[in-house]
Amino acid sequence: MCGVDEAGRGPIAGPVCAAAVILDPGRVPTGLNDSKKLSPAQREALETCVKSDAVAWAVAFATVEEIDRMNILQASLLAMARAVRGLEPAPELAAFDGLHCPVLPIPRIAVVQGDARVAAISAASILAKTARDRVMEALALEYPQYAFERHKGYPTPTHLERLRAHGPSPHHRRSFAPVRDCTCP
Repeated sequence: MCGVDEAGRGPIAGPVCAAAVILDPGRVPTGLNDSKKLSPAQREALETCVKSDAVAWAVAFATVEEIDRMNILQASLLAMARAVRGLEPAPELAAFDGLHCPVLPIPRIAVVQGDARVAAISAASILAKTARDRVMEALALEYPQYAFERHKGYPTPTHLERLRAHGPSPHHRRSFAPVRDCTCP
């Protein structure tokens, strides 16, 4: 079984990221939890453990263009399906955090609060969050005026202030109200 989760549904900038993980039952890292409940240092340490001890893991993205074209839920499902298809060996069952599962040729289940209840989903949550954070930190170097390294694209007061001051970057989600409705320069 693989666990699958995404990171980045709520931000107004950047891609959505998903990860899929097949854990080795004999080598489940201690401390797995919903990535939002872990500090950045804990996530980094657990990411290393998951990547070294898992049977398989994969990370995949849906782009800002895909998010704007199909909506964030469908883009999240697309990223999750891409992550599952990236696993080698292929899983026999996929467990997804939340209420929805993408269409796949294997049995799948949705687990509400799965990122805190199922170890493989917790592991996927951690990989998705750390991968997406790195993307946003890289975008911060290219677009320092938005301070992406601080808020990771979430609509914080600082981000909204900078969006109004500078207008949207190519990495802002134009289908999201704060960007779409921006009275920018």
